Amino acid sequence: MITVPQLRAARALLGIDQRRLAELSGLSVPTIQRMEASEWMIRGNVDSLMKLIAALEAAGIELIGEGAASPSGGRGVRLKAGVNPAKGSGADDAEAGFGGSLP
Repeated sequence: MITVPQLRAARALLGIDQRRLAELSGLSVPTIQRMEASEWMIRGNVDSLMKLIAALEAAGIELIGEGAASPSGGRGVRLKAGVNPAKGSGADDAEAGFGGSLP
């Protein structure tokens, strides 16, 4: 499952807006807007959620679930090692990311 703060943090790490995320995921901009307007956990049909998560993972985002290995604990997101956020691929050797917890 993905939370609204995780989605916003993922977009920020990638440096993309809602329109670009919609393109990457094959969803509409209004669908992305509705997802981000959810209270905490993102609401949507299973197919849309799977497309969203697949697009984020393909772009280099690793979702950190509750209880997963993370130095600070809690939920969060981070870039996969070697991902250049400007390109969304493994073109950069530097590790970048956010492994802390989200409120």
